[in-house]
Amino acid sequence: YCAHRLIEDPEWSLATVPRLTELCLQHIIHHFEKNPILDRLLPEHQRKVLDRLPTGLPLAVTANLISDDDYWKRCCTKRWQVCDISTYGGSWKRMFLERHLENILKCFTPNTTDPNQVLELIPLCKDYVRKLEVDQFLPPLEVDQNEERDDLSKSENDMEFSEASVCHYDLRVLVTALPHLEELHLTYGVKDCGMNFEWNLFNVTYQDCCNLAVAVKMCQNLKVFKLMRSKVDDDKTRLLVHNLLDHPCLVELNLSHNLIRDKGARAIAKLIKHSKLETLDLCNNQIHDLGAQALAQALAESSTLTSLNLRLNCVEDKGGEAIGRALLTNATLKSLHLGSNKLSEPTAALFSQVLAQNTTLTSINFSCNHLGLDGGKQMLEGLAGNKVLTEFDLRMAEVGQETEYLVYQILWANREAAQLESLQ
Repeated sequence: YCAHRLIEDPEWSLATVPRLTELCLQHIIHHFEKNPILDRLLPEHQRKVLDRLPTGLPLAVTANLISDDDYWKRCCTKRWQVCDISTYGGSWKRMFLERHLENILKCFTPNTTDPNQVLELIPLCKDYVRKLEVDQFLPPLEVDQNEERDDLSKSENDMEFSEASVCHYDLRVLVTALPHLEELHLTYGVKDCGMNFEWNLFNVTYQDCCNLAVAVKMCQNLKVFKLMRSKVDDDKTRLLVHNLLDHPCLVELNLSHNLIRDKGARAIAKLIKHSKLETLDLCNNQIHDLGAQALAQALAESSTLTSLNLRLNCVEDKGGEAIGRALLTNATLKSLHLGSNKLSEPTAALFSQVLAQNTTLTSINFSCNHLGLDGGKQMLEGLAGNKVLTEFDLRMAEVGQETEYLVYQILWANREAAQLESLQ
């Protein structure tokens, strides 16, 4: 006796069997690192591969092969929580390559990290990197950590050795190999030093400055250079300025929050005369009246500078008056910040003339000074006929509430007129 039974899976369907094309695409994606054959596929198949490729593939494979922005968008959002593409020219690939290079530089430890980590990136990212923002440079590890020296008993030679031992990554090879680099923002310091805090971790050494000066000089397309919070003193400033003289493209220089005094300011004044500089930020340095007078002389002769920030210095009335006299003839400066500079009534009296005559300045900041009631009244008299100034900060300048209110009324009228003119 024989019994015949037919057993079938009721859920089985021919539609669930992957097509051969799909199996091939899966194989290509799985072995893409070893055999990246993207350019040999049809456009619709390329799209499917790019949508499924893992974001952790080596840059040596993807950088020169994949230009699809959707893939690089996935790479960026997978790696960083905040991704503002507007600051990267609308390119996700540029964002990824710039930020990846910045992270490598932030974690680079001289004499420990392999320099090839940076050098191998250059041919992959050189066509995309236009801006580098590095807010940390790690010093080399100590050669002999068991040797402890008393800071109070160090000789001059010991101090020189100590400075040489904390030199940071040399940017010369990298910066000169990036032909499209336009902005360089640097801060020499350590963000998370913890209990290993030392003051020498937060300054650019003289050798660093020498290397950086050469790099900036050779970077002919550089437009913006910022070196902030790095204890840049007069000697280092003069070294940098010497290499920036007659730079063909530099339009913005930011040396804020450093240790620049009058000698450094005089060097920067020379740079104003021998460059195309438009924006200069020297906020929070140690510039006094002599340095301000040098800058004022350059202002009187400058034909390009449009913005000057001297906030948190100590130019006092001698420096403030010198700048005011320069602005009686200067016809390019549009924005001036002299907040917290120990200015008083003499400076206010001279700027009363500036407000009455100058037709270029649109923004002035005198906050946190000691102009006094009389100084405020003189400023108000000069402002009465001014039709171009739209921002005038007199907060905590001791000019009185009535003067502040009347100044605001004039500024409001100027802004309304400017908006109406722009609409017309």
